[in-house]
Parts: sequence; structure tokens; C-alpha cells
Amino acid sequence: MKILVINAGSSSCKYQLLEMDTQSLLCSGLVERIGARAGCLTHRTYRDGREEKIVREHPFPTHEESMEEVIALLADPEAGVIKNKNEIAAIGHRVVHGGEKIAEPVLVTRRVKDIIRECFMFSPLHNPANLTGIEVTEKLFPGVPNVAVFDTEFGMGIPEEAYMYALPYSLYEELGIRRYGFHGTSHKYIAHRTAEYLGKAPGELCSVTMHLGNGSSMTCVKNGGCFDTSMGLTPLEGLVMGTRCGSIDPAIVPFVMEKKGLSASEVDALMNKQSGLLGLCGHTDMRDVHSRIEAGDKRADLAFNMLVRSVKKILGSYLVLLEGKTDAVVFTAGIGENDSLLRAAVCEGMEAFGIKLDRTENSARKPGARTISTPDSKIPVLIIPTNEELQIALATKDLLEQSA
Repeated sequence: MKILVINAGSSSCKYQLLEMDTQSLLCSGLVERIGARAGCLTHRTYRDGREEKIVREHPFPTHEESMEEVIALLADPEAGVIKNKNEIAAIGHRVVHGGEKIAEPVLVTRRVKDIIRECFMFSPLHNPANLTGIEVTEKLFPGVPNVAVFDTEFGMGIPEEAYMYALPYSLYEELGIRRYGFHGTSHKYIAHRTAEYLGKAPGELCSVTMHLGNGSSMTCVKNGGCFDTSMGLTPLEGLVMGTRCGSIDPAIVPFVMEKKGLSASEVDALMNKQSGLLGLCGHTDMRDVHSRIEAGDKRADLAFNMLVRSVKKILGSYLVLLEGKTDAVVFTAGIGENDSLLRAAVCEGMEAFGIKLDRTENSARKPGARTISTPDSKIPVLIIPTNEELQIALATKDLLEQSA
């Protein structure tokens, strides 16, 4: 069974084609600058342990033209990985927000698309693009099942006292204002992989996952499910991120709007796109941040310390929520998997909580899942690479088998 995974953005489209019998990646790619004068498609195939890359640069007026070229590459007589598009059994789509009406992967129907539209107000940058990806593939792959897998799925399992805000209850009833949580496909995948790595049943796992990248979030896993999560109504809440401020005093918003004469959309853009590491020191890439720290840049040092502090504050609170029954703390995603300096800073001083980092193992660069804590650490510290696309493909496959 071959499953195509689509992650459509407003001007981009990421994709992977996976062979589900072996869970192997056949090809992957990214179309960038859709709708601009100069577009770019980067396509990679994986055969016999080798990676081959094709780059095509020309305009892609819409998502439909970009997907037509992707399909042609998939079935190219020389560079392709399938004979024709009929080999694709299903298409799994990443969708950011499903609100309270959808809490698990679903086959795409007219009702599902209407719910995705209803959630435009929660995710105005992502949901419209996600829906575009669905509608394009419906047109280009007639009769092929489309499955929507929601970022909010895993976080929907948190208890009421965790997802409610202390606002008038009517705002929840009328507008659906609550904590939803994001990066759910990553957190769910990591929870399963952590249980597998530790040799535990998935339903017994109690852990903390730190998904640290340009967008970052943390999840407290209790008995295999999401017990708390750092992102909220939107992906803005929680940690200091690449361009997002994370949790702040909400009174700052009307204060800045009044003093700077900003509209609601302008202050939203300020908090989501101009803040975080970028707003503090002018960089979002942690490699640049570390370089500036080495050069004596105090603002880069401040940005790094604020990021570390935000992670440690949530980590500590989740260890308390797990009441001394933490099986592991796990680093994942781009920064979590690759930044040994940040991992060391997060774990520094955590010995009293049962966390002891092996600095040699932490500094080593090795592939795959591994332990980076000392043998006598009461709580294992792990690095487990995330694979959101595989999780979407697995959810798609499971749903098809259930529907058969």
C-alpha cells in the first residue's frame, strides 16, 4: 500500500510518498513560492540506500499546477517511484485545527471540509491552505480516499481543568475558546516510539515530550494520553519560539495596541512573526544564535537563556503533574534533536528531580533514538527523532483498514 502525505501551506506544499508494507520512504519534496514569479520544486527519491535530487525552478501559479508536476515526477519513467498515480491507495493531509468537532483522523467528506472552514478563525494561516491541498488532490486523484489528520488530535484528550481558561464560561460555549494544543502528530508519534524504546505498553507511558524547533511545544503524557500541553487556543502560547513570543501577560496586548496604534491583526503579526528569538536578537536559527553568543552578543545570550528558562519552567510543572512517575523526558524536532548546548542547559541543575545528563553522550552526534542520561539517572533523558509524515500515513492506513 502506497500513501501520499500532503502538508499544504499558503505558498508551499510538502509531500512524501511512503510504502506502508515496509514503512519506507519512496520520495519526498517541497514546492516553494507558489503563486510568485519564481517558484521552486525540490524532489528527492530514495533507492537502494541512495538519495537522488531533482530541482526545477519556474512559476507555479497555483497549488494545482504544483501538484500536477509532482505527480509527473512520481511516475517519471526514469526518476519516478511508481508506474502511474493509480498505485496511490490514499492521501493523508496534515490539517492544523479541527476545533471540538473533530478529535481523530477522518475520511474527508463535505461535512469535514465545512468544519475545516469553520476553524479558519482559529488558524487563519494554515487551515485555508490545508483545505486547498485537500481540494486539489480530490480533483487530481478522483476516487482516491483523502484522510485529514489534525494537529489538535492528541491534545484533545487533556482533562477539562487543563483545557479551560479562567474566562467567562460563555466564551467557551459561544466561541470555543479553550486549549487545543498543536504538534499533535509529532507528540503522538513520539509517545508511541518512547513506549516502544522503553519496552512499555503505550497505555502505561508517563513522559514529557519537548518538540523544539522554530515552532516549539511540550506535552505531558500520562498513561499514554495527552495530560497537558503548552500551546493553547492557537500555537502562540507556551515556549519562546523562533518568531513567536510564547506566553506573556495578556494585558500587554491592549497596552501595545493603544501606545503603538496597532490594529488587532497588526499586534497578532507582531506576536507571531516578529517576536521570539527573532525579536530578541534578530535570528531564528539556533546556529546563528550560538555564533552570536560566541562573538559576545548579549542579546543573543539573553534570547538563549529565555528559551531555556521557558522550557525548564514547563518541564518542572509537568514533572509535578506526573507525581513522581515519569518514565522519560524526550527531546525531539530540529532543535531538540540537534542542539546539544540547549539540551545541556535545559538539564542543568535538574539532578534533584532525578535527571542526570551524560555530557559525552549528549555531545555525540548519532542517528536514531538514544539515551543521553547517565546510567544512574532516575529519569532517562532521550532523543527520539520525530516523523510526523509517517504518523499521518499510519493514521491514514489504519482508517482505511477500519473502513474496509
